[in-house]
Parts: sequence; C-alpha cells; structure tokens
Amino acid sequence: MRPTAFSRPGRFYRGNLHTHSTFSDGALDAAEVCRRYRAEGYDFIALTDHFIGMYDYPVTDTRSMRDEGFTTLLGAELHSGAMGNGELWHLLAVGLPLDFAPSHTPSFQPVDGQESGPELAARARQAGAFVAIAHPQWSGLTLDDARTIEAAHAVEIYNHGCAMGCDRGDGMAIADLLLTEGRRLSLIATDDAHFTEPDHFGGWVEVKAEANTPERLLEALKRGDFYATQGPRFEDIVVEDEAVEIASSAVCTVIVQASGTAASAIHGHSMTRTRLPLARFARRDWIRVTLIDAAGRRAWSNPIWRE
Repeated sequence: MRPTAFSRPGRFYRGNLHTHSTFSDGALDAAEVCRRYRAEGYDFIALTDHFIGMYDYPVTDTRSMRDEGFTTLLGAELHSGAMGNGELWHLLAVGLPLDFAPSHTPSFQPVDGQESGPELAARARQAGAFVAIAHPQWSGLTLDDARTIEAAHAVEIYNHGCAMGCDRGDGMAIADLLLTEGRRLSLIATDDAHFTEPDHFGGWVEVKAEANTPERLLEALKRGDFYATQGPRFEDIVVEDEAVEIASSAVCTVIVQASGTAASAIHGHSMTRTRLPLARFARRDWIRVTLIDAAGRRAWSNPIWRE
C-alpha cells in the first residue's frame, strides 16, 4: 500500500501555510513577503494575517501577487473564544473566501458573547477552508481543548517561529494523542513568519498536486496528499504486511512511530532507501514516519491508517 501523496499523479509543490504581513503584526508588506518566499524557491504561500478587529478582520488579498511559477492561497489566523487556560484560540484557515464574516474578536483578549473556537473552526471549514490547530505547545493547548476542534483537518506539529522565539514549536504530543483516539488528522509544518526574528524558511509542506493552482493545492491539502519538513525529502513510502519501505533524500535516522510507546528506528549514514519491520506495530491502527538528516533537520509523513 502506498499513501496517496506518493501514488496520485502530479508533483510536489513547496509552500508555507502560516505567514503574517503589515495587514496584521508582520514587519513586511504582503508584496514583499510574497517576493521573498518566491525568491527562496517556494511555489506557494498562504498569508494568514490575524483575523481580529484591531486589524479590521483581514483576509489578505494576494491574488495580484501570483504569477506563472508562484501562487497564493487566501486565508487567515482566526481567533475567538477562550481555551482552558483563558487565552484566545489560534486557528489556521487556508482557502477562506474574501468575504468570510468577521467574528466578534476586537483584540487578542477573549470577550463575552464570542463564538467559541470550535464554532469558528466549523464555520471556516463550511466556507471551504483547510483548518488546522495552530502551535499547540506555544498556546498551552490541552488535550481537552484539542478534542473540541472537530472541524480541524490538521495539527501544526512544527512552528518555526515558535521554535526560534520561545522554544515551543512542537505539536506532536497533541497530534499523536488525537490520532490514538481515532481522529483522522494530517500534520503540517509552518513558519508563522513575521520577519521580526529568524522565523522564516524553516518549516513547510510539500503538497502533491496536479497543478500549482489554489484549487488543486487546496484539494490536495484536504486529502492529506503532502508531508511536512524542515528540509529532508520523502520520495516514496510503501507499506507492506511485514515492513515499510521509505525512499528519501540522504538522512541518518528513519523512525516509524505509532500510538503509545510503539516506535522503531534505524540509524546510519546517507541513507536513501530504508526498510523497517512492522512486527511491533501489528495491533496499531496507524503509523507515521520521521526522517532526520545529518544537520538534525526533520521531515514527517502524514499518518498512514492500516485498515
């Protein structure tokens, strides 16, 4: 069995799904943000400015910044209601319409009468967006909080800005617990770039699509036809009854993980084809794969469900 990211037609496109501009609290205007990502070899980005009243609820219009080799997805970072720690929800919504109705969120502080985070996430998904739970570790998100966002397609398992700015860039624990409860979620890596610190070009997704257009990319994201990375590349994953075979760029560690303590690793030098036995995973519903290269950079497959 081969995950659809490696079996469907098309090619991989590199993109960042979490970025800010001067339409909210970013340091650069939207055109310059797009120029920099295009110059760094990205195929697409989503500008996801903070969707709150103090910034006039922006869904930043980047359509004029598209060209033949670079496209943009419209989106925003949505906020409404309080998590268990009393702080405001942070939810990524990529693929929003420009006229997405504002929430009652005047600032970064929760207020009475707001829709809840789960309600806002459901409304964004109904409007056609790809919805992700943003930076769980940075937010202080609990498992009880995460369980309520039933509309989420994905969890942000690596946020480069949070990793660089406060060493809280991880979302893997929350993602694995939700997966273990049966939630069919994908895993994204992002920058959360504001260009006020070294928070850019450090985490992205490689999306398998038939064309670098907003429509095809959004469809692929919702299907889970992508992987998340800081640099290493997946070339192929094939799951057999007794083993999983991984083709990749040169790495020094390949790990297969599942629920609980189930994990198996192989270490070496410049490995590009790796086979790991699955005996330990016989009664696990899903597996996922992590690559680590000699520089310590990681890539993460989406969960592979083993019906």
